[in-house]
Amino acid sequence: MFQSDLKLIVFQHGFFGERFVANLMNYPNSCPSYGACGIDGCTQCKEGLYNFSKNIIAVFSMPDPTTMPDFIENAEDFLPKVIPEADIAVAINLHPDVLAVMPEKLKGKVKALIVPVEEPRWCSPGLAKQIREKCDELGLEFAAPKPFCNLRPSEEHPTINRMIEEMRIGYPEFEIELLEDGKAYVRISRSQPCGCAYYIGVKLRGFDFSEVKEGKMRELWNVVAEAHHSYPCTASMERDNEYNETLLHVGGYIARHAVNRALGYEGDEDIPEHIKHIVL
Repeated sequence: MFQSDLKLIVFQHGFFGERFVANLMNYPNSCPSYGACGIDGCTQCKEGLYNFSKNIIAVFSMPDPTTMPDFIENAEDFLPKVIPEADIAVAINLHPDVLAVMPEKLKGKVKALIVPVEEPRWCSPGLAKQIREKCDELGLEFAAPKPFCNLRPSEEHPTINRMIEEMRIGYPEFEIELLEDGKAYVRISRSQPCGCAYYIGVKLRGFDFSEVKEGKMRELWNVVAEAHHSYPCTASMERDNEYNETLLHVGGYIARHAVNRALGYEGDEDIPEHIKHIVL
């Protein structure tokens, strides 16, 4: 069973924040693909693997940023008066002005701040740069993965690295061993923060890998893409100006590349040139 003594605080609004917390808790039937697998088809693929309920010190439900004014003069008023000490704070879908004041508010309370970007409006590149500079000034680690499944280890954030390693979330990793009958042994070493890799793993276990041994990858990629969409991925279909691509598509290519890497495949992955530096 995965274990960690890291303490997390989550500030969130919306479905994705709820899904992230639900995945960390891993309570029965919390998987959004439960309906996709079917009640009778659910294999309980995550049962007993982990439960980080005790690691979540607090979850703060925040106001819908789309209903708030464009500019907030006293943004710190929208944050809790009392914030408990923890290792990492995760801020999901908050108003930009609230995000901007978080480093000062979190100083002395946490070691790291993660601001996932599942939709372009959640945190612009300029705002991420501003928050990073403030965190550097205050001695806080910072990451703004876009999308959240693009969170990777870095020398810049050792505490966040611990979350990636111990809670097994971030850029997905699979272990795939091809068997003689065309099937495969599939293990999830690390899942996206939403838990999607486990559902992809279920679909891979039922896939015939016979042609993959001959380098025929297109059908496999289609299975990964369908599973990624069906889970479903919550990244936005709005085009991101920095990537010149939708974040849902980026998340899909990340999932596919993770499977390719597990198979040792180094051929043409058909990933668009303009996002290869993001995905690979």
